[in-house]
Amino acid sequence: MELVGPKTLPDTLCCVEKGGIVCNTGILGGVYTLNGFDPIKDIPNGIYLTGFFSNYPTEKTMRDIFEFLDNHGLKPVIGASFAFEQIKDACVALDSGSVNGKIVVTL
Repeated sequence: MELVGPKTLPDTLCCVEKGGIVCNTGILGGVYTLNGFDPIKDIPNGIYLTGFFSNYPTEKTMRDIFEFLDNHGLKPVIGASFAFEQIKDACVALDSGSVNGKIVVTL
C-alpha cells in the first residue's frame, strides 16, 4: 500500500517481488502527479499497480483492507517509526533516502 504517493511510487514498484500488487492510495508526499510516467517502462514486468481513492472510507472498508492483509500474511517493511511530533524528522528521513523501508508516523 503506497501512502506517500507519486513521490515514492517508482521506488515502491521496484521493491515489490514478481506477482506483487502495489495499491497507490495516498498523496502524503505532496506530489500529486507523475510527469513522464510510462506504465510500459515504469511498472516492472509481473508487478501489478492499482489504486484506491476515497475521501470518506467506511469502517467496513478499512476492516476489509486490514483483514485482507492479515489473511495473506502481508506486512510492510518498516524502516523507521516517528511520533507525530517528530514529523519534521520523518520528512528529513524520507527526503534523504536514509531509511530502508517504509516510514511510519504514529498519532
